[in-house]
Amino acid sequence: MDKSRVRLGYVGLGKMGFNMVERLLEKKYAIVVFDTNEEAGRRISKAGAQPVQSLSSLPGALSSPRLIWLMVPHEAVDAVIDTVAPLLEKGDTVIDGGNSPYKDSMRRAEALKARGVDFLDAGVSGGPGGARNGACIMVGGEQRVFKRFETLFRDLSVEGGFAYMGKSGAGHFVKMIHNGIEYGMMQALAEGFAVMKASPFDLDLAGVATIYNHRSVIESRLVEWLKRAFEKYGEDLKEISGAVSSTGEGGWTVEAAKELGISVPIIEGAVRFREGSQGNPTYTGQVLSALRNLFGSHDVFKKEG
Repeated sequence: MDKSRVRLGYVGLGKMGFNMVERLLEKKYAIVVFDTNEEAGRRISKAGAQPVQSLSSLPGALSSPRLIWLMVPHEAVDAVIDTVAPLLEKGDTVIDGGNSPYKDSMRRAEALKARGVDFLDAGVSGGPGGARNGACIMVGGEQRVFKRFETLFRDLSVEGGFAYMGKSGAGHFVKMIHNGIEYGMMQALAEGFAVMKASPFDLDLAGVATIYNHRSVIESRLVEWLKRAFEKYGEDLKEISGAVSSTGEGGWTVEAAKELGISVPIIEGAVRFREGSQGNPTYTGQVLSALRNLFGSHDVFKKEG
């Protein structure tokens, strides 16, 4: 892929998408963008991207063979593809970089293949910070298509942070499992720190997180984010909601595991906890919400009234 000759079309300028486009602009990509939020388009245009006024005008602003990256909620992917697919030609490529159900990605790959359009499913991990400074990317689809865009994936990733996972759906499947594991790891941290907070020892929880993150077995980015959460919001986390939201991937993991006959009680328990927390907020839930805020910039603050 010669990035000097390719104009990349990019749909979706949310927390992840905006940061990814900024990163690519710094690496001298020519990028045409669309988002329903016109203000996001105006802001990214100051960094050098070219916004278009409608989704249907995006393909026409790109040179052949076209490449369009989608960074939209999974519920919107079909509508976006339905709009742009009739305007694409044989040899064009669509990459879905959001968190889509892997079976949907398999279906979309087949539908686009019938038009002669290539499709890759790219699971992106690392949150907004990773999107800006180098993400971890797991790619599914035909390997020849992956190889064509290795330069793009390398430029979006932290060093060594991208790889080909397998046929269509594999990228989003591996990212789905990643998020399911994340649910379980976060749940264990939240429960453990809730027990420590309730103990008779008046523990410095930020200090505990700090010592855990110095070569202990559970040293991790999650523990580091938890330390930052305690430092930012205080150990009582009074501003943080104990009703924990989710984006669905943990539930998808549980469903996939059942289809495959695999028991996943830890992940399933973490999913059920989040569901139950909506009517029963707890300190454990506050810890989970605080973590979601630190690594994903999710809105987790208590609502007034």
